[in-house]
Formats: sequence, C-alpha cells, structure tokens
Amino acid sequence: MSFQTYLENIKAKTGKSATDFRALAAQKGFTEGDNIKDGVKAGAIVQWLKEDFALGHGHAMAIYALLNGSKSEDSA
Repeated sequence: MSFQTYLENIKAKTGKSATDFRALAAQKGFTEGDNIKDGVKAGAIVQWLKEDFALGHGHAMAIYALLNGSKSEDSA
C-alpha cells in the first residue's frame, strides 16, 4: 500500500486530511512549527491517534511519519 493510499484511507475513516492532523497535533502540544517537539515520543502520538480517531497502528504510524517529516503528502 502506498503512503498516499494510507492518507486517503485515513481521510475516509476520520474525515481529516494531513493538514488537519498537523493542526490537531499542534493543538495537542505535540508539534511546534513543522517539527515534533523534543521529548515527544512516537508512542504518545500513536496512542492519541488510536484513542481519538480509532486508527490502527499502521495508519497511526503513517500520521506520525507525516508529522516527523519522514513522509509527505507527495510520498509514494
């Protein structure tokens, strides 16, 4: 499954786009600007995504990859 497909499936399930998740992560205090804040662990973000959006682990990790900059909306 391509990264783009992950994002499309996440949007279909939650109604939230990559941009929405970036804004929500900033509101939760996980990010500052385009970066994850020092000390914020992947597990905390994944737990939030699972609890608040009922995402599975793979989909939550896709959002984490988006937030930490290792993937983008244009990633294959």
